[in-house]
Amino acid sequence: MSNNSNNSNNSNNSSEQLTTIADFYQYLDGLFDLDDTDSDTLFSGGYLRGLFSLVATEFGDESQAITSALVAGVDKKLTQAKTELSPQDHAIVTNFWLKVQQRFPL
Repeated sequence: MSNNSNNSNNSNNSSEQLTTIADFYQYLDGLFDLDDTDSDTLFSGGYLRGLFSLVATEFGDESQAITSALVAGVDKKLTQAKTELSPQDHAIVTNFWLKVQQRFPL
């Protein structure tokens, strides 16, 4: 019985707060380990990681805290990305971004 309880604890990070850029990257990397992660989520995670990385270089390194200015920078880049993503893909990435932001302690 104890093995089953250990397995159920592996998915408890679903409400974990993401306070640093490294936490955010670790969260995105963890999506690949989950059996029930769909391709839209994986695409969104990869796309946002690229945007986040691009904006984060303006503010510091991966150990820095996630700030309102950093989130606003990613919002701006995502708005600009409307021209390079299909409307459906842009909506998928935007919805994932809004969901992930709920984990930031801002």
